[in-house]
Amino acid sequence: MFRSFILMTVMAAILAGCSNPEKTGRYLIDPPDSGKRLANRLGTAELRDVSLPEYAAGQEVAWQTPDGAVRSVPDQLWADSPQRAFTLTLAGRISDISGATVIAEPWPLGAPPDRRLEVRVEKALAGADGMYRLEGRYFVSNSSYTSGNDLTRKFNIVVPLGAEGPGAIARAQSNAIGQLADQIARLAGPGNSIPSGNAQTDPLRTPAGDGLDPIL
Repeated sequence: MFRSFILMTVMAAILAGCSNPEKTGRYLIDPPDSGKRLANRLGTAELRDVSLPEYAAGQEVAWQTPDGAVRSVPDQLWADSPQRAFTLTLAGRISDISGATVIAEPWPLGAPPDRRLEVRVEKALAGADGMYRLEGRYFVSNSSYTSGNDLTRKFNIVVPLGAEGPGAIARAQSNAIGQLADQIARLAGPGNSIPSGNAQTDPLRTPAGDGLDPIL
């Protein structure tokens, strides 16, 4: 009986230590305001949930060690679901710097968006070389009521970490997302343009009525 009591006491102490909020760090994605203001190339656009690698979609902040492994620890966490935070932050930042109305799915407005935007991240990792890399592709497609080309573009963003630890990783990732928002707002990057053939006629909504230049 006494041994059982001691064991229960020790386990309770261990669990209390594990749940101590002061030992758990939660880190935000919060890109700094670059001060840039760009032309509106997107109009209204629905951003699909950003596709992230499994290690970047987990709740723990991950980094690469010199042996090439991707590691994390349970008490260094993102403050929000990484996919949700990445998607909402990117949509908001594109809107802020360009005047476009970019909203994460599901689209909440009655009128359909002019375009749809999809981002597929292939790498989002703080490397052992002291650099944070955000790599992948984004895709812009026209709706049935806008003309121009659908686009596929590549991004390859590198940000120096400047320090060690999850705080530095969070700052670098935030900076990288800000740079990605800038690139998407400008429709920049290497890639292809594919004729969409989506110029349908609607008596309430016409391609010429959105005030946007067709994507070239």
